[in-house]
Amino acid sequence: MKSIIAIISAILLFATSTLAFAPASPARAVVAPTRSVIAPSPTSLSVFGKKKTEAQKAEEEAKAAKYWQGEWVCKDCGYIYNRGECAGMYFEEQGPGFRCPQCSGPRRRYAKKVGDRVGTTLDGGDAPILLFSFGGLIATVAFGVWAVQNL
Repeated sequence: MKSIIAIISAILLFATSTLAFAPASPARAVVAPTRSVIAPSPTSLSVFGKKKTEAQKAEEEAKAAKYWQGEWVCKDCGYIYNRGECAGMYFEEQGPGFRCPQCSGPRRRYAKKVGDRVGTTLDGGDAPILLFSFGGLIATVAFGVWAVQNL
């Protein structure tokens, strides 16, 4: 008896669930959209921008001369820093919270690329992390030994 009730309830369940895929109303004729001409507005975006003046070009060149002209490479994943993808900022302008867009590696994992060689940055590298990690490990082991002896 229970198996018959289970079969009937399964049939009813499947029969009602197929109604969800049925069209709600009869099919309508498809109308091709018309093309409307949009007048430019004062808030429309100028894709290419305006031509730079000589003073702006000179200012940009002076700013570029202050920064590394080579490539910055993430040592974790090999991502090459691209100003265009990072708000047009030079790598040196990025704050300490900057992360690699590809692997989320911290800024300190970037290195200067000169030819085929990749160097390291001068912002501390991994030495502080390793020192504090080993210091924390030693403190944890020392606390464990103390706790076993005194408790």
